[in-house]
Amino acid sequence: MSQAQFDAVSVVTKANVYFDGKCVSHSIVLADGTKKSVGVILPARLTFNTGAAEIMETVAGSCRVLLKGETEWKSYGEGQSFNVPGNSSFEIEVSEPYHYICHFA
Repeated sequence: MSQAQFDAVSVVTKANVYFDGKCVSHSIVLADGTKKSVGVILPARLTFNTGAAEIMETVAGSCRVLLKGETEWKSYGEGQSFNVPGNSSFEIEVSEPYHYICHFA
């Protein structure tokens, strides 16, 4: 699943900035209409809410994640991903810049 680059995409030039700049991403749309975001989370512990289901793919760095309704934190590193259900939330903790691709369902 991991990709170093996406070709032939539309990029929304205005960044999505969350949590006072601790998370910054750009939305992209592939030629087939698939939507993704590509971004970085700086060292922090944050809670994200989801509308649509998401797959968070780790491009670089690592994170610890606690999905809503779970009691155990799980760790993910480069090349790994985790699924987040729609209409849910997750806590993420990073101690180094965490580069990711968010694949929307």
